Amino acid sequence: MDLFFLLSKGFWVLANPGNLLILILVIALFKGWRALSSAVAFCLLLITFYPVGDLLLQPLEKRFAPPQVLPDEIAGIIVLGGAEEAELSSIWNQPQFNMAAERDMLMLPLMQRYTDVPVILTGGSGSVRKPEFRGADVQQTWLQQQQLDKQVIFERDSRNTFENAIYSQGVLPPGADYADPRGWLLVTSAFHMPRSVGIFRGQGWNVIPYPVDYYSKPAGLNSWRADLGRNLYELSIGVREWIGLGAYYVTDKTDELFPSANLDISLNE
Repeated sequence: MDLFFLLSKGFWVLANPGNLLILILVIALFKGWRALSSAVAFCLLLITFYPVGDLLLQPLEKRFAPPQVLPDEIAGIIVLGGAEEAELSSIWNQPQFNMAAERDMLMLPLMQRYTDVPVILTGGSGSVRKPEFRGADVQQTWLQQQQLDKQVIFERDSRNTFENAIYSQGVLPPGADYADPRGWLLVTSAFHMPRSVGIFRGQGWNVIPYPVDYYSKPAGLNSWRADLGRNLYELSIGVREWIGLGAYYVTDKTDELFPSANLDISLNE
């Protein structure tokens, strides 16, 4: 198990906004730091009533637009895993999906449109403790139940987006080329698309972004809602993705800090 994977998992345990705020609050109460504990309480109150995560998610989700018109010919389709609840699927003996299910849902209309191109579903396990539960296995079971699995290649060993790009090259069928000028439709959550595009480009893939699974709304007074769980969840998604963009850039897993459609590698349009 490589060091980057382990460090990223360990770091996120502490960097997750919910975990971090609670940790700071406990320390502040133990030390008697009233100002710090009051600051944390204010942050939690703000997050309870305002979706702060939208401020982070908006630029990520707006970076790439879905194709207005799908091309007549493509090299293939790549769907990034992450929508599957592999452990729950095993426990209840039926495919279970999470809020990112749009990733897998889009496969069906795309497979109907492009009946003769390879489709790669890439997704193993991102868990350190339970690597036996793999997302691609859930999707394979779901598609087999509908007899729609014949066109799909299931890559089940990757643990993160970088490995998605690498291991997908290893399962290409004969004659397929990841640098094919026709391009591969790349399907993943909109917030995750910038990092995914940068990584896949860095590994030589010619990809056509097809973002799905949106969370954010334009910031404003009408955005107020009393939902700590959802607001904190979306904040965690945004924080994690921005950290991921920086970490992958610093570790040379991508040469684009904030990828865009015009190959701009800067933070500015």
